Amino acid sequence: MGKLRKTLAMAAGSAAMGTAAVLALPATAQAAPAAPCSARAAACIDLSANTSWLMANGVVTYGGVPITSGKPGYETPPGTFQVTYKDIDHWSQAYDAPMPYSVFFTTSGIAFHEGSLGDQSHGCIHLSNPAAQTYYNNLQPGDVVEVVP
Repeated sequence: MGKLRKTLAMAAGSAAMGTAAVLALPATAQAAPAAPCSARAAACIDLSANTSWLMANGVVTYGGVPITSGKPGYETPPGTFQVTYKDIDHWSQAYDAPMPYSVFFTTSGIAFHEGSLGDQSHGCIHLSNPAAQTYYNNLQPGDVVEVVP
């Protein structure tokens, strides 16, 4: 029996015997910061918070998830973009590196993709493997991506 059901069963038994019971329910998680993007965004990136979200009609549907973005000299550009294409096993010829689960959203090759969360990129948005798969599976060409400084 689950912990909560055991607690409720004990409380019900105590109430039946006429004794008081205190329910010890699990603590609720703190609310995550709100995504700083418009209702048009399907994906939202907050560069200063190193966080990204998937959204639908202004409501967060996934995240926030940790990200890394462009290092000095290769900064991720702020602005509003659209997903241009996706490539599940893209290989960067410019940097001779894999970019799994790539979702491109600029004409200069910036994409969400699986990558190191400990190292900054050449402008792309690095995601964990599970987050990269989720972004790849949920974003489609034409979807709006907003990048906030």
